[in-house]
Amino acid sequence: MKILRVNMSTFKITEAESTQYTGLGGRALTSRIVHDEVPPSCHPLGPFNKLIFANGLLTGSGASSADRYSIGAKSPLTGGIKESNAGGISGLKLGKLGIRALIFEGVREDFKIIHISKDKISFDDATPILEKNLSEAANFLRDKYGKNVAVWLIGVAGEQKMNLAAIAGQDKEGFPTRFNGRGGLGAVAGSKGIKAIVLDDSGIDRNQPKEKETFRQAIKKYHSWLMETPGTAKIFPELGTSSLVRTTNLLGALPTRNFSTGSFEQYENISGETLRETILERGGEGTPTHACMPGCIIRCSNVFVNKAGKRVTSPLEYENIGLLGSNLGIGNLDDIAEINRLCNEYGIDTIETGGALGVLMSQNVIPFGDTNRVIEALQGIKDGNALGRIIGGGAELAGKLYGAYRVPTVKGQSMPAYDPRGIKGLGVTYATSPMGADHTAGQTVRVQIDHHSPNGQVQTSLEAQKTSPIFDSTGLCYFSGGAIAGRWDLVADLITAYTGVEFTKEQVLQLGKETLRLEHDFNHNAGFTKAHDRLPEYFYHEVNEASQTVFDVPQEDVESIGVEGYGHHPKI
Repeated sequence: MKILRVNMSTFKITEAESTQYTGLGGRALTSRIVHDEVPPSCHPLGPFNKLIFANGLLTGSGASSADRYSIGAKSPLTGGIKESNAGGISGLKLGKLGIRALIFEGVREDFKIIHISKDKISFDDATPILEKNLSEAANFLRDKYGKNVAVWLIGVAGEQKMNLAAIAGQDKEGFPTRFNGRGGLGAVAGSKGIKAIVLDDSGIDRNQPKEKETFRQAIKKYHSWLMETPGTAKIFPELGTSSLVRTTNLLGALPTRNFSTGSFEQYENISGETLRETILERGGEGTPTHACMPGCIIRCSNVFVNKAGKRVTSPLEYENIGLLGSNLGIGNLDDIAEINRLCNEYGIDTIETGGALGVLMSQNVIPFGDTNRVIEALQGIKDGNALGRIIGGGAELAGKLYGAYRVPTVKGQSMPAYDPRGIKGLGVTYATSPMGADHTAGQTVRVQIDHHSPNGQVQTSLEAQKTSPIFDSTGLCYFSGGAIAGRWDLVADLITAYTGVEFTKEQVLQLGKETLRLEHDFNHNAGFTKAHDRLPEYFYHEVNEASQTVFDVPQEDVESIGVEGYGHHPKI
């Protein structure tokens, strides 16, 4: 596997030495390169930032749910290090091309389509797809370069370098709906003139494991665990992530009307169970059980359809339902789906979008529950008008412009769909993760713990934060965690047999710890201190009426996770 550097200012392409990155993939690789090569004080949209696409160690192996990849850079939203992880087919195609990572350097004003095949890399004019919706742009690219290519592309938000701009990959049907959403990485791509990357693996066979029989035995055991675990065998295939709506509402953690409380009176209308029933009743192109990547056993995605059975959007996940639904006072799945569709078409992060809209609603700019006004406001992103620009700046900027007190962000990034007063372990993750408020950086909702008590939350979050980079670095979906259940020796066997690089259980665990250490170190050098490891003030003293709690995990304990004095890591 090779690592390619592409200078977008000069179009110079070089093959980088990869020996120093042996045993690294996905998040471990993007964060190492950002840490080692990006000046922490640089402007995120300037010439010294780098944008890295990196496959997980198991991406392309044929293991279920293992075709994920990472994109990393310094974030224009948080000002710190950022990694965003996604599934689909783009990582698989990159691996078939023999590329472990793409490193983009430099900046440019005009936009290009980077076409990568087994024979060459070309830089084509992107004018025909500028200002287009993502579905139209993706269709153009497949018509031009072939139906079997995979693409990464940015939307109008990325072209305008908005803080909530995402990068879209494709699902196995070719729809550009698998998003590296968080942190504004689409704006970084825009600053480098990257409109689209086309991955053309024509004439290339699938990658083969280095030790075929050992890999076959290991993958057989891994797949049996997936099929024996209730979460991956039944709950995720039937309800996907939307199964969490009832759970979080019961815990008082379902964000409602700009995180003012954690229970929504219309939650049953938008629950996972209602979502499944709606899709099944409508039939047609819809399905409640869908795999975003080939061979995935978990199949947690879905395709939502209108009353005529025609595809509207995919997927409609818990985060979309929470941030674009209850957080905005909207209790209708069709309305949420249409808002989600627009977010996908414009190439924007649904979490940051829902956070920004919630703040604006709290300031009476848009009425809570008014779907038509939300859609009108989102269309301003494509038009580039004043309100669209404000939303595009993210929740924290919107809050500052409107003088809002209750702005649910940490390190500049909107909270995902869990009120930290109702699930306190996630509050610790939000406060201390180098990624800003991000549930994927240390998810605790499924841990067997009293989520309303401050006790044990710091250790619970820390363990989750050390585990998350393992999944992000191997290419394994986090949802396989319930089946793996800490049995990292099998993961080590899979990596060893597939890559030929010797891995042990201890090295797998160290991969997570070391990645987290590097990320904290980068943020320290970028100017982050203990003062940044806090939730917004109101979470500490305003009671969430649904959970009857405030966030009361002792700050001294919270700060022990990060870097004491941002020079020593006492717990990582």
